[in-house]
Amino acid sequence: MLTIGALGRKTGTKVQTIRYYEQIGLMPEPDRTEGGQRRYGDREQDRLAFIRHARQLGFSLEAIRELLDLSDQPSRPCAEADIIARRQLRQVEKRIARLEALRTELARMVQECGGGSTAGCRVLEVLRDHSECLTDHEGIGA
Repeated sequence: MLTIGALGRKTGTKVQTIRYYEQIGLMPEPDRTEGGQRRYGDREQDRLAFIRHARQLGFSLEAIRELLDLSDQPSRPCAEADIIARRQLRQVEKRIARLEALRTELARMVQECGGGSTAGCRVLEVLRDHSECLTDHEGIGA
């Protein structure tokens, strides 16, 4: 059995985050000693590792909740997890497209900069000209 601090060190998760996951129901309430100290076993460690990995892949807490529910019911169809993963993939692809548009715009700004004084600096000029600012529908968010 692990204390909350030991669980945090083993999984690379802050103690406050573990407590938060307990508060919102992603992690079950842990067993406690007579003195009230939390104790965690392998099951809780595996669950927390699952949550951490899902967060690293960018899944929302609600999507993780859905995935955990599926994981807790092994007879449910895998297609449900696939739908959640595909939804996350679409969101990642949208972010990548926005980042690529950002990279293109920044590269253009840098390339067009003549390297002279700041009075004629293309980078500063573009940043001052809000009409050149791309909006969300053009692929870049604020």
